Amino acid sequence: MSSDGNPYHNAQAHSFMKTQKVEEVYRAGYETFADVAVRLPIFIEQIYNTRRLHSALGYRTPEEFETLFAQKAA
Repeated sequence: MSSDGNPYHNAQAHSFMKTQKVEEVYRAGYETFADVAVRLPIFIEQIYNTRRLHSALGYRTPEEFETLFAQKAA
């Protein structure tokens, strides 16, 4: 665990938030909280987890990585 003030303290969360802002929030132009509540879960489940490649997962999608992990565990 890193100490407070360490730039790598929460790097994964910061990276996700940056991606979310650039790829969804800035493009969508939300006007109300209801817009956010409806559209962000769709972005996460249908785009971020199924289409977007992640370098930390060997340039696989989270969905693909979980499938391969489950196959190896069985």
